[in-house]
Amino acid sequence: MSRPGPRVPPLSLTDTQRAVLEGWLRRRSTAQALAQRARIVSVCAEGHSIMEVSRLLKVAPDTVRTWRRCFPEHGLDGLCDEPRPGVPRKINDA
Repeated sequence: MSRPGPRVPPLSLTDTQRAVLEGWLRRRSTAQALAQRARIVSVCAEGHSIMEVSRLLKVAPDTVRTWRRCFPEHGLDGLCDEPRPGVPRKINDA
C-alpha cells in the first residue's frame, strides 16, 4: 500500500471561471484536449483528490497534477494550447 502524498490545497473557481469551463464542455466545437483539461479542473474544484479524478476521468495522475498545478498559476489561459513551435504558416486560410 502506498503512502498518501502531501495534501494539495483546494482548488476554487469563481462563478465566471466555472461558467467558461462549462461552456467549453458543452460546446461541440471545443478541441478534445481543451475539453479534457476543463473537465479535470472542474472535477478537482469539486474537492476530489488527484487519484479520484484520475480514476473518474480515466487519465494518468500526472496529467491531473499538471493541469491542477497550471490552473492556479495561469488561470483559464493556461488551459489553452500554446502556439506550435517552428516556422509560422506561409499560406493563410484565405
